Amino acid sequence: MQLQQIVETPVAGSSPIITDEEAGALARTTVNLFRAWQLSDAEACTLLGGMSARTWARWKEGIIGRTDRDLRMRMAHLMGIHKGLRYIFKDAARGYAWIRKSNAAFGGQSALDIMMRGEMADLASLRDWLNAERSAW
Repeated sequence: MQLQQIVETPVAGSSPIITDEEAGALARTTVNLFRAWQLSDAEACTLLGGMSARTWARWKEGIIGRTDRDLRMRMAHLMGIHKGLRYIFKDAARGYAWIRKSNAAFGGQSALDIMMRGEMADLASLRDWLNAERSAW
């Protein structure tokens, strides 16, 4: 038996770039999501990486300024969390309420408690956990 050479496959670039237009749409959707989750302004600012209260107030008025790469990624993770909840809970209201409920899988903390630690890694971990739950990995 003769060994065959494996053809190299080029690595795809890291995560796709979120355009300015997409970032604006993400920001508007994030405002709506946070309303559905009934977050306080302080909670919203923390989830958005320490956004200033003034900037958050402008966002709620529909005035979205520049968003950096980290903020865009935070919003993408939040949308992934929302998507996971919509797959798991057919009734949207149950999914919105779930983020505040104590969860044994999180040592009695809620998903919001996890997200409020403020690290992007916490958002990514919660998103991954929801994806695993809905996919039965």
